[in-house]
Amino acid sequence: MKILKYSILIFPTLLFTFSCAHLPSKRLSGYQCIPCTDIAVAAGNSFTTATLSGTTPLYQLQDASADDISDTGFDIVVMDYSSDGTESGRYSSGEMESLKSGGRQVLSYLSVGEAEDYRYYFDSGWISPKVNQPKSSAPCWLARTNPDWKGNYKVQYWSDAWQRIILEYLDKIVDDGFDGIYLDIIDAFEYWSDSDNGEGYHIAEDKAAVRMINFVKRIAYHARITRAVSNFLIVPQNAEKILQYDTGIDDLGPDDYLKTISAIGIEDLYYNETTVVSRSITEARKEYLNRIQEAGKKVLVIDYVDNGSRPVKEIVNTFRSKAIGDGFLPYAARTDRALDKINTFSGQP
Repeated sequence: MKILKYSILIFPTLLFTFSCAHLPSKRLSGYQCIPCTDIAVAAGNSFTTATLSGTTPLYQLQDASADDISDTGFDIVVMDYSSDGTESGRYSSGEMESLKSGGRQVLSYLSVGEAEDYRYYFDSGWISPKVNQPKSSAPCWLARTNPDWKGNYKVQYWSDAWQRIILEYLDKIVDDGFDGIYLDIIDAFEYWSDSDNGEGYHIAEDKAAVRMINFVKRIAYHARITRAVSNFLIVPQNAEKILQYDTGIDDLGPDDYLKTISAIGIEDLYYNETTVVSRSITEARKEYLNRIQEAGKKVLVIDYVDNGSRPVKEIVNTFRSKAIGDGFLPYAARTDRALDKINTFSGQP
């Protein structure tokens, strides 16, 4: 779920081939995708058997108050590294201490498959106001705007330049004392393997998946080895299908992704807001989730089923019962998907 508001190690090089025709070397009038050729190097291993220790997750990406969260019984918190998404809104050391009191684990949201125009790294001069698309002066990794999320832009996540930005961002998160990160837009590998993505450029899905797995490995290696936070938690959101390609393709080893992540967060597993998700879709997703569980790593499930009425509607309790019955950790979020409130009711937390 996107927010609504607002040292280099050398490893053997990954080799990839493009599956599209030759494209211009620079952006023309309007918008033109420029395939990035600065493909990131292969990442080292930083495997873990550790997972989340808590059982009651909270997911709040806007207007999160350290004091308010500290007064709750939630023992896993997914939040932004900043109260308003900006650099100036980062939480103080005292607030982080309060958030982590009582052994609560706190994860910082981090989008790795899209750039957000309110983040410190973004230059508004990259975007043409006329078409709301990158200008010719924008870096190659910056791609088309996401029409569903204002201020968010697709990125060629395999670009070393983009990955260095994310590692710098990760340093801030580590410095602030977060226990781990919650990685969003892992499913960008599906976007870039879709011939109808609107970019005029795509690559094979297995290649796109390998590049994303390598990126997640690089993030984990940076936190656990380079920054020496050996127990740093890596929790991707959605895109569980990537396990289909976690088989040792190219320079990766079998189960590299599974061995690197600490847990997974899943949205809309049983319900799409108040609409029941097809049983076949839920069961197909659970096949991947069960693999993660069998590896000893927890599965968080966030379904947007609560319309705010109290006492809660039966659908909320049904969702929680389904998730708990499957061995997952549920969080019933509000149907507006704003994630701007601590959503509590009898049984949560």
